[in-house]
Formats: sequence, C-alpha cells, structure tokens
Amino acid sequence: MNRTLHTGEDTAAARKSRGAFFTPDAITAFIANWALRSSHDRVLEPSAGDAAFLVAAVHRLRELAPRSGFCPELDGVELHEDSAGLAHERVAAAGGKARIRNCDFFALAPDPVYDAVIGNPPYIRYQGFAGESRRRAREAALRGGVALTGLASSWAAFTIHSAMFLKPGGRLAMVLPAELLSVNYAGPVRRFLFERFRKVQLVLFEKQVFPDAEADVILLLADGFGEGPAGHAHIRQARDAAELQRLGDGLTWTPADPAGKWTSSLIDPDAISPLQDMLDRGRFTRLDQWGDTTLGIVTGNNKYFALSPQRVKELGLPRHELLRLSPPGSAHLRGLSLSAAMLAQLGKQGQSTYLFCPGDQPSAAAAEYIDSGHRAGVATAYKCRVRKTWYKVPLVPPADLLLTCMNADTPRLVTNEANASHLNSVHGVYFSAEHRALGRELLPLASLNSITLLHAEIVGRSYGGGILKIEPKEADVWAVPSPSLVAARAAQLRQVLPQVARLLHEGALLKAVDVVDQVLLAGRHLPAARLRLVQRARSELAQRRTERGRSGK
Repeated sequence: MNRTLHTGEDTAAARKSRGAFFTPDAITAFIANWALRSSHDRVLEPSAGDAAFLVAAVHRLRELAPRSGFCPELDGVELHEDSAGLAHERVAAAGGKARIRNCDFFALAPDPVYDAVIGNPPYIRYQGFAGESRRRAREAALRGGVALTGLASSWAAFTIHSAMFLKPGGRLAMVLPAELLSVNYAGPVRRFLFERFRKVQLVLFEKQVFPDAEADVILLLADGFGEGPAGHAHIRQARDAAELQRLGDGLTWTPADPAGKWTSSLIDPDAISPLQDMLDRGRFTRLDQWGDTTLGIVTGNNKYFALSPQRVKELGLPRHELLRLSPPGSAHLRGLSLSAAMLAQLGKQGQSTYLFCPGDQPSAAAAEYIDSGHRAGVATAYKCRVRKTWYKVPLVPPADLLLTCMNADTPRLVTNEANASHLNSVHGVYFSAEHRALGRELLPLASLNSITLLHAEIVGRSYGGGILKIEPKEADVWAVPSPSLVAARAAQLRQVLPQVARLLHEGALLKAVDVVDQVLLAGRHLPAARLRLVQRARSELAQRRTERGRSGK
C-alpha cells in the first residue's frame, strides 16, 4: 500500500506489486446494482483504480434517477496518481462527476456519511505489507474495534476501515479473497461482519475470476451497518462472473462461532450434522486430544543438510554425524507407515534419507563439508546465519506420526516406524503417553474415514494448484476418531488393515476410505443415507478446490 507515487507507465507488474487487480464489468455492475438503491445514495470507492466500480455506480444511479441528464457525484480514493487521473476522466465520460483523493486510504479518518462503500481492496500478502502502511492499517482496524495479527494481508484492515465510512444502515459490497472464509487471521473480520451488519450475503464462484491474481475471490454483500448482529449468512454460488445475473436462491447458513472458519458455509447443513453428532457423543474428537502437532526441522538449506546415502558415501561422513531422515517433501508418505525398510529403499532410489548433524568436534570429513558450505554461501542463508553455529541445525525429536501438510487429495497420518527425523515439509504428531501405543498402531488407519476427510476440507485452506494445506493449529482442531472409538473397534481395524494398505499402495484412496467407513461409521450410528451426504459433501469441496486450482493455471 505505502508505495512511492510515480507517473511512469502503469505496468501489470507495478499493479501486482501494490495489489491492484482490476475487476470484470460483470462483477462491478452486479455490485453497483445490489448496493445502490436510490439516485440520492452517496457512494465511496476506497481503492478506485481505473474507476471500474465508480463507472458502474454512475450507470446505476442514472438508471435510478427520475430525470434524464442526471449527473451523479461520487467519491473515491486512489493511491496511484495516474490511476486517479484516469478515474476522473472515465467517470466524466460515463456522465458523472468524481471527487478522487490521491492518497493512502488508511491515512483518512472515517467519515460515516456514505450509503454504500463498494470496491475491490488491494490484496498484498503480509510479506509485502510492511512499514508505515501496515502500522496505519492496523490502527485503522483498531478504530473499528478489530485487532489484526501481523500475518494479516492488506484486504483485512481495508474491509474494516471501509465499513467505518458507512452511515447507520449503510451497505458494504466488496470483492474479497476467499481467504475470508478460511484463514485464521481473518477471524476478527468475520466476527466484525456478523456483529455489525444486519444481513450478510456471500457470493462464491466455482471458477477463478481473477486468474492473474493467483487467488480465489468471493463477493461480500453486507447490509444494515450498525444494525447487527446478523445471526446467519445467505450463501449463493455462480460458476463465473458471467452467471451473476442468474444466481439461484442459495442457502441460509448459521455459524457456530462467527469468528471461526466459514468453510462449512459451502456445505449442506445436513452433511455437517453427523460430524457434530459424533463429536457430541465422544466418538470423534480433536487431534490435539491424542497429543501435540508441531512443525518439523528448519535447516535453512535442505539441499545442503539433507543427504542421500550415495552422497554420504562420497563425502565419507561417519554415521554418528548423521540422523535418519524422512526425505524432503511428502510424496513417499501416502501409506499407513514409514518403515526402516521403506526408508532404505528410498535411499537406494537416491532420495535424501540422512540429515547432516555434526557435533561440537566435527570429524575431518565433516569439517571439509562445512568448509565447502562456507564457500558455497550456505552460511549466509537467513536461518543459518542467525544460529550461534551455522551448521548446527536445531532438532526436534522423531515424531510418533508424520502429518502431510500440503496435499492434492487429503492430509495423511503416517506411523513413523523408522523413528526418522522430519523436515518442515511435514508436521510431527507426538502422542500423550496414554494414547501412544494405540495411536501409533491404528490412528493412521482410523483417520481414513469420510468424516475426517470432510473436516480436513473445512479446517484446511486451499492454495495454488488446488493444494489443501493444513497447519499445526488447524490440525489441532481436526476431527478424528476418539481413543475410545478406536479402542472399541481395534479388532475390526486390525482385520482390514492389510486390505487398506494394499488399496493405498494402488492409489485407491476412496476405496480405502469406504472400507474404514464400514468399520467406524456405517450402521445404526450413521445410516447409509447420512453417510452418503458426508461423502458427497467432501467430494464437492475437494472438487471445488481442484477445479479452482486448474482454472487458476
């Protein structure tokens, strides 16, 4: 946001750097038509860009005017000087008059005089959103009663600050990243919307409508500022922007906690009820009731510290300066366990199954390898140079289970039979003492059920390419079979374990899930019709995620 103003060519790269992605006409027209209901409505576009929303607002206000020749006046804010000038020209050409302030929106004190605030906030991730602009943004959100974490992207504060310009009963209509539904840092924004507005509506898209932005979006339509709480949200869905004029009735969705993730808003409520029922009855529980989930080892340079057996042999490193390692990535963790034999086979295939871990007095071979790392610049990498001794990687104990965190299908729990260390490409699950034996043996198998797979789609988040990512805090609340249920069904689970292992080896995940469902879910506790609802909901969420991933390529 806080970029240096310039008058040179406004290239695609320059727009992307400040989070500016201009909006299709079908979306701007839809938002203007929803938000503006009288020719007297005062309108603000707080990130005007090239005035796409303001032009749509001019057309809408002129339609609502009782006389021809009406020239509506609108307000806008735009950081980029050239875009501000273009906005004036485009609004005038459309038959309106624009007052565009060329400044940082966060530098403006709220002026609650507007009937409608519309627009597409700049989307800058936290890594590029820093300095004075971030400080002003967080202060602006605080004025709205919302405390944002340092991980929040620019749109979060922008949404709160925009709402504070509304008069009582006003309307907020914005294009927002679909992160609103799922990321942890957006929790305070979600609560703000439900508490401050009388009605909240979300419009979702099956396809990405901003491919260049590499982010999925939704439309937020919030009505009745200051008249909340909303109590529920109305969810509608369109295939793409062109289908906005043909939206169906949608569904009504009530969150258990407005600050919690809204991913369940995409699901038939009847498909959620079996999950809640299983949790209420103690048949399912959160993963953190089994133990702790933590990040893996951060080396700073995996290519240097993670070594194949062949590379170890070439370097002449002694065994006591190495740790057994689950190789970088998680493609090898698609079964139920990682055994010592599997690890040896991965090593024969050239994968990095050792971690360089010299002691206080490195051997001659290790000293030579350390020198080579100095010469190659490994010691200057951030994680290396901030250590007391750059080549001594901070370790974590071998975990009971390895949890894949980046998944094309679903997160997998894998028993760490090899007692291998793991990098931060996977997470480690450490059981409490009372659950360790049972959990190591059967939780990876028991977790392959439709309720757990559905909940993974709810608590995880969708990344580029349709990947489902799950972080340790999200894994903590992930619904898995409880220790009591696993213990009660242990004999049946052991009986199907070889069959499930074979199906996973063949890549038949859903067939394996069907087998586990019959052991844990099917029967009087979850009739077939309700189980099918759960399975269909999981399939729809996964399909939505992968289709958006493909459309974004």
